Amino acid sequence: MDPKTVTRWAKAGKLTSIRTLGGHRRYRETEVRALLAGIPNQRTE
Repeated sequence: MDPKTVTRWAKAGKLTSIRTLGGHRRYRETEVRALLAGIPNQRTE
């Protein structure tokens, strides 16, 4: 998954982010997993 996808999800309100003192974003693992559970796997390897 591209990090920009996660950033877009946060901007759309699908994920909440916590900013560190250094300006990095942190996301709750449970929220990310819940969001991913609703998305079908599109990779074909």
